[in-house]
Amino acid sequence: MSIEAFFNPRAVAVIGASTNPIKLGYSIVENLIKGGYLSDTRKVYPINPKPGTILDLPTHPSVQDVPGPIDLAVIVIPDKFVADAMISCGEKGINAVVIISAGFRESGREGLERELEVIDIAKQYGIRVVGPNCLGVIDTTTPLNASFSAGSPPKGPMAFMSQSGALGTAILDWAMGGELGLSKFVSLGNKADIDEADLLRAWADDPVSKVILAYIEALPDGQEFIKVAREVSKKKPVIAVKSGITQSGARAVVSHTGSLAGSEQAYKAAFRQAGVIRADSLQDMFDYARGFSYLPPLKGDRIAIVTNAGGPGILATDALERSGLKLARFENECIKDLEKFLPDAASAANPVDVIGDARSDRYSFAIKRILKDPNVDGILVILTPQAVTDIKETAQVVVDLAKTSKIPLMGCWMGKARVNEGSEVFKANNVPNCPFPERAAKVFKAMSTYRQYRAEPIPEYETFDVDKAVVRSVFDRILSENRLTIGDYESREIMKAYKLPIPEAELAASADEAAEIATKIGFPVVLKISSPDILHKTDVGGVKVDLKSASEVQDAFDMITYRAKRYVPDAKIWGCIVQKMVPEGLEILIGMNQDPQFGPLVTFGLGGIFVEVLKDVSFRIAPFSRREAEQMIYEIRTRSLLEGVRGKPPADKKVLIDTIMRVGQLVTDFPEIAELDINPFILYEENKGGFAIDMRLVLKPEKEAAA
Repeated sequence: MSIEAFFNPRAVAVIGASTNPIKLGYSIVENLIKGGYLSDTRKVYPINPKPGTILDLPTHPSVQDVPGPIDLAVIVIPDKFVADAMISCGEKGINAVVIISAGFRESGREGLERELEVIDIAKQYGIRVVGPNCLGVIDTTTPLNASFSAGSPPKGPMAFMSQSGALGTAILDWAMGGELGLSKFVSLGNKADIDEADLLRAWADDPVSKVILAYIEALPDGQEFIKVAREVSKKKPVIAVKSGITQSGARAVVSHTGSLAGSEQAYKAAFRQAGVIRADSLQDMFDYARGFSYLPPLKGDRIAIVTNAGGPGILATDALERSGLKLARFENECIKDLEKFLPDAASAANPVDVIGDARSDRYSFAIKRILKDPNVDGILVILTPQAVTDIKETAQVVVDLAKTSKIPLMGCWMGKARVNEGSEVFKANNVPNCPFPERAAKVFKAMSTYRQYRAEPIPEYETFDVDKAVVRSVFDRILSENRLTIGDYESREIMKAYKLPIPEAELAASADEAAEIATKIGFPVVLKISSPDILHKTDVGGVKVDLKSASEVQDAFDMITYRAKRYVPDAKIWGCIVQKMVPEGLEILIGMNQDPQFGPLVTFGLGGIFVEVLKDVSFRIAPFSRREAEQMIYEIRTRSLLEGVRGKPPADKKVLIDTIMRVGQLVTDFPEIAELDINPFILYEENKGGFAIDMRLVLKPEKEAAA
């Protein structure tokens, strides 16, 4: 159902309108009037049981008593009366409601029950709901201010959504202070109905909103957010600040992946896959928003710097290169022209130092000439306030050139008191200006990241020919035995079903049987304890490698089973896995941990110390494409080991990517998998493949899996 009625209604009813100026019900009516909504064609109906007027508008006892149609209702009454008000709205045919009232799920169990009742009523009548416990809704184009904000923000190209109402008030105040220009503003509150994905859909094709901004605390339906954001971000930038990313408390985990994964990793992967630009702070969000809103797209990574001081130019160079951007290399003709015009002490190479006595004309010449150089994709103009500096005039030069430039042109007026008049010129003309070069570099980086994402094709998901029935039978058997962990031999059944490469192996129930199997397989072999209750085999001395004779196998079998029974007396021991010992190779970790918001979070990294000490891993939310799996292996710091170092050949990345994708399909096909580790996966050189040596797997409890 369309949510257009929240932004461009023909009539608005305020349920709980008040004659008392300190009440929210008064503020909302006042904002609707002062914000410019009320007109000959747009009506405001204060709903109050007492007859009279509010701000010269006649009151009505209920929405039922309003003679004309109502598109939007704003409810601001005590929580216990909201359900009845929702029924009245439904009977009146109102299909959009903003519930300002608090006292719902945020207040405890009883509040949650009230919220669920309200949403049941909304579904019954086909009503969409923003809130409850929210600040309200604003559309500066209509104009509509259906909120209790302290005033209306200025018009602009930025649409903003916030889960926090209090933060929303600060955002609106920043906007009214000239920091932002807003097209739309929505305080989501408890998100009982309308959430971030709904607003992304609604704003995707909104011609007024060039950039979508979001303050996010949680995304209960993370998969839906990724799906929608991926589509929307191909059309316009989506910039998000995520709070609450640190892990406070941890549940028990039995896999390496479980200990590595967390909220921060899941959001990082989700935003990357969805094309959402991650801002680390509100300051970054504002900087990015201005860059995307008012500058032309960045077409490459080559940035030019014009400065009147060497130190800031060096700082800017460092910041750009740390961000993965490049200093533009000017054509010879450009350098010669600059050298002819600039003083001898100036530098015509990038960064261009026009030196401390530069007036606005020197800046103007340098910038105009650099704009003609085809090797330049963006320009950062830095000014420090020196004795003869034309602060305001130079800002006007940059503003005038930025308005007609086809490449991004940003200011960096460094200082506070003296440069303020120049900063005001930038603000008045909507040209981005950062007080520090590091912030400007981050804006260019964000624009570059977005350019790269838009150039990527829409992901195509491959599916492999696998045997799901085998995996289902294994899981059913495990759950029927009232356990959640899977033994080594059972994991081999799963890996075979998904055609993961595994070494030859068999289960032996006795020492003699182990010796027979080893002789058949061929020495040397590895012996591993087989038990659904022992996942970390090495912790109990449950692994013996490089066994070269039948007698060694028999002795190892007896020792391993003895140790297992001693250290884990209640463990169910099936025997030992006799496995063909494979040659040494590069150890890889491939795993998965279920994130409560996004689902299967797949992990990749090099094994051994790289996981234990460096935690050098990358993440993706399944499902993902082959391209995304390939990106995973190039994101780790130790990726050079996959390319081959010190004379070693490159690793078989094709087999590695294929294995990551098969694991991604497995955990997508079976969402009841809580945790999974293939550790190690032994990877060989190019065209030589690899082997999944060991897999740990834990299922969710049946009730949790069903939910």
